[in-house]
Amino acid sequence: MPVLKKIVIQDFRNIELQELAFSPNVNCIWGGNGEGKTNLLDAVHYLSMTKSGIQAAERFNFRHGCSSFAISGIYDLPGENDVRFSVQVSDGGEKKLRRGDKNYSRVSDHIGVLPIVMVSPADTELISESGEERRRFVNAFLSQTDRQYLADLQQYNRLLAQRNKLLKDSAPDIGLLETFDLSMAPLAQSVSEARARFAAVMLPIASNYYKAISGGREEVAIEYRTDLSRGSLDAIMASHRERDLACGYTTAGIQRDDFIFTMDGFPIRRCGSQGQQKSFLVALKFAQYEIMKKDRGFPPILLLDDLFDKLDMERAGNLLQMVAGSDFGQIFISDTDRVRTETLVDRITADRASFRASGGTFTRTDGDVQD
Repeated sequence: MPVLKKIVIQDFRNIELQELAFSPNVNCIWGGNGEGKTNLLDAVHYLSMTKSGIQAAERFNFRHGCSSFAISGIYDLPGENDVRFSVQVSDGGEKKLRRGDKNYSRVSDHIGVLPIVMVSPADTELISESGEERRRFVNAFLSQTDRQYLADLQQYNRLLAQRNKLLKDSAPDIGLLETFDLSMAPLAQSVSEARARFAAVMLPIASNYYKAISGGREEVAIEYRTDLSRGSLDAIMASHRERDLACGYTTAGIQRDDFIFTMDGFPIRRCGSQGQQKSFLVALKFAQYEIMKKDRGFPPILLLDDLFDKLDMERAGNLLQMVAGSDFGQIFISDTDRVRTETLVDRITADRASFRASGGTFTRTDGDVQD
């Protein structure tokens, strides 16, 4: 399983320069709001996925006044020790990714090498925001476990961008539009089938986790909705051609897919309390963790950012115990309350590291007298 031994972060969010060594088991990061706990966890996520787990816009990842940031990490991998990965990003959009001394020829080649799952307060957007957020979650999940999915999705998006550009012409070539439709159809079918499998596999596992958290008082479900339920993409696009020409962009396709989360048959975002929504989101991410562990044969790195928000101590303890009872891998937990975090973690393992966050600076506090 991948283990992050050391990380170096420069000019990422509010972190000017930090070098930290981690426990291979559990790492607790504690401190007040706005001190940098989430930024540290997100830097770990960035090394795995080459993007933030909570911030879609890259410009917000630069420390104030800086034009670039860099993150590097030393990992132990199955069969390999002390492997260095690094990423450097400039505000011009350039992203350099390296494994050891070699540059990746494609960023996508790195996705899935360092499998990771992140649970964060930003996950509420999966319920409250548009389908784009839910597609982003599913894409990030499937891209780590299915390289063909990632390749098909990237090719589909490239063709979609070209098709949309063509639709903006004053007199689009209809024959060329049809060529795009035929080229995109098998890619869309492949992506759609993978998303349908995702929903089918994810639901029973997430449902079991939700029952364990909530006491089984409600039934949750995941419904996959896609335009392809009405036929092949090329046929659907032919029926939408006049609308596409009038709008100047593609109005049908898998870029409109959505995943509807329900509780007792009603949308969770409308009928679920904050605690119920949080419980469902944690169940969803723990299901992702379990599926990825089974797929890869080892557990991914698990980031638990502000896990205990809106969950009582008993439920939070049960969640950690679930992971601990499943041959857990390396875990990072952030919280505002040091005593709460370390008390729960001590029930799982004595092998942990603890760090205090203050203004983007992190100090190891193992063995300190608790405040």
